[in-house]
Amino acid sequence: MEPNLVNIEQDPEFTRPWESLDPELAAVLLPELAGLADEILGALRANIPEYHRPMQGVFGSTVRNAIEEALRQFVDQMGPPTHPAAQPATAPAARPGRSVYVELGRGELRAGRRLDALQMAYRLGARISWRRLAGVARGAGVDPDQLSLLAESIFAYIDELSAESVEGYAREQAAHASERQGRRQHLVRLLVEGAPADELEQAASTASWKLPRTLAVLACDYFDAERLAARIGDGAIAVPLDGCCCMLLPDPDAPGRREAVSTALRRTTGAIGPSVPPGEAGRSFARARACLRLQIAGMLPAGGLVVADERLVTLVLHRDPQLLDELAGRCLAPLDGLTPAAAERLLATLGAWLRCQGSVPDVAEVLHVHPQTVRYRLARLRECFGAALDDPDARFALELATRAKRPPPTG
Repeated sequence: MEPNLVNIEQDPEFTRPWESLDPELAAVLLPELAGLADEILGALRANIPEYHRPMQGVFGSTVRNAIEEALRQFVDQMGPPTHPAAQPATAPAARPGRSVYVELGRGELRAGRRLDALQMAYRLGARISWRRLAGVARGAGVDPDQLSLLAESIFAYIDELSAESVEGYAREQAAHASERQGRRQHLVRLLVEGAPADELEQAASTASWKLPRTLAVLACDYFDAERLAARIGDGAIAVPLDGCCCMLLPDPDAPGRREAVSTALRRTTGAIGPSVPPGEAGRSFARARACLRLQIAGMLPAGGLVVADERLVTLVLHRDPQLLDELAGRCLAPLDGLTPAAAERLLATLGAWLRCQGSVPDVAEVLHVHPQTVRYRLARLRECFGAALDDPDARFALELATRAKRPPPTG
């Protein structure tokens, strides 16, 4: 046999054992179906707490009809299928009535019940069906091979029904998640855009999210917003917004809150804005987004959490990148005639000297070079910049320029 061909008769994924049953067995079992449906319904009421009260009234009648319909379809499909034999060698045709059980799974989620309650109901129904139908078949003289195949068929058939309901449950979950995420995305947009308070209250109610007294906005480079929010928990919600993951973090100053966020972002580049009332979320997001851009550009540390309130100088410095470039170009023009390597060394030395207030040993420690090397480079800087190194205003401008070109190291 060629390795890529599927042998449908041997592959359990495509096996429907009830199609190998003797069609005459259907006539033996058919009279039992109504009583069997009542027995299964009673067992569900008695043994599965989730179905005790819901089985009353219209819902109970609907479930009872669904049970009898499933039994009838099972009996009707005994024996070789009536559809043409020439079928694609991929999977059997869709089982008749599958939409009923897909919809049953959807209904379980809408009713707020667990999926495992429905699966338990299927398993219980399979056991009761086998016990009752096997007794009828033995009484009718059905041979042992057919009895064995009947058992396999019942449990395989119930597996199909269960799988269809699981599919429906998952579809409904996806639909609910998509709808909830859409509502939350709308809420986040309203918050960062500064919508009126009454509009925010309505959107928060629709999104099932209580507006906190204070919040902070986190902007990070992460592809799965919902997963990140779930990792942080405590009411955090996150959506993709403006090319990043935008997260609303309620009560950001609570004990341990910042540490939890830092832990969740230890492998992710992100920044958190200031704590603000909900109506000022836009300001918090703007700060966080600006820090994130600087992280991505290499002006702030990447691969972890940056706190915007601790980086105000950097934010001010980079508020107008074009103006900053012009300042750096003008202040650092004396280095233009040097080779790139020499200019880079002197730029690093100048920045460290300004931050260390002229202490040669401190500059040597920051740059990991010998103090004599620092003195040599300072002499070169004196040649390039002259009296500007002694003028407070000129030194201030030079420090801005060096920070623009070469952010200071972070410990």
